Amino acid sequence: MSNYVPGIELSRAFYDEVVAPLVSGVAHSAALIGPGSEVLAFDTARSVDHDWGPRVLLFVAADRVAEVEEKVAAGLPERFGGFPTVFSYHGRVRPGVAVTELGSWLVERLGFDPRSGVSLLDWLSAPWQRLAEVTGGEVFRDGLEEPGLEVARAALRWYPQDVWRYVLACQWRRIAQEEPFVGRCGEVGDELGSAVVGTRLVREVMRLALLLRRRYPPYAKWLGSALARMPGSTELGESLGAAVAARSWRDREEGLSAAYGRVAALQNRMALAERLDEGVRGFFDRPFKVIDGDRFAEALMASVSDPVVKGLPVTGCLDQLVDSTDLLVAPGRARVVTAAALGLTA
Repeated sequence: MSNYVPGIELSRAFYDEVVAPLVSGVAHSAALIGPGSEVLAFDTARSVDHDWGPRVLLFVAADRVAEVEEKVAAGLPERFGGFPTVFSYHGRVRPGVAVTELGSWLVERLGFDPRSGVSLLDWLSAPWQRLAEVTGGEVFRDGLEEPGLEVARAALRWYPQDVWRYVLACQWRRIAQEEPFVGRCGEVGDELGSAVVGTRLVREVMRLALLLRRRYPPYAKWLGSALARMPGSTELGESLGAAVAARSWRDREEGLSAAYGRVAALQNRMALAERLDEGVRGFFDRPFKVIDGDRFAEALMASVSDPVVKGLPVTGCLDQLVDSTDLLVAPGRARVVTAAALGLTA
């Protein structure tokens, strides 16, 4: 691990020193985007132990893919920066340079090409992780004719205002659906059940906080890391950590209550909807503290002006509908599921 360098740095140097000279004279774009912890700058020295090496994604015209692949394969050195340039990736040996056509790559990753516009179904069926992967990383060169790679990335940088409000409303609804159960489970002596519900709610609050800050929540492995990098997240993280570490439902509820208040205050500062009371309250006549997430969901939906978005069921985008990795990484099936759940045309 002593020769570790961040993947973005390694790949940038790899492109500049090795790959760019090999494709000189060929119109192309080059980037480190797509899958990989280094794309979102979450890689560490541990990342080197598998599926690791200098990587560049080359986009060229469809009729030049084979030619460029051959040229790159013939010119790659065996090693760069102390790492092999051909390595195992998810059990498959491949060169660190992947050559493809931009449109087909985008459709394979997302299910659509954002350079042609992004529909409501496109936005709601694209997983947060994939959106983060396409808009994250780094573009080393964008040399294709317009519309090129940066146009695609700009189109996906963040949700349109009404779609953003809708996704936030659905995230609050997820909290509202389970927030009283932490106390109810604990009241009957089911601390394990209370802890499970509490941890689920912690995840939903983390996702909500990131969405409020215009950040696509990454998948589970990097969710805590992403929250820790968010400005002003220290106190929220402490509240959530207290909820996870709690040994009793009352302590768990206290940690969650503090966290709810912080994300409610953040939403009020963002001025996306009517300003609401940020304090917790009792759940009807029961002795459980809740923020009543439905209040915030309703306020957000009331602020939506697009009639199509306003008419959607408050169930959410793909990540809010399903929790199956196998479905999240299959754009075709993801679009069908999302369309069916929301009543949209696939």
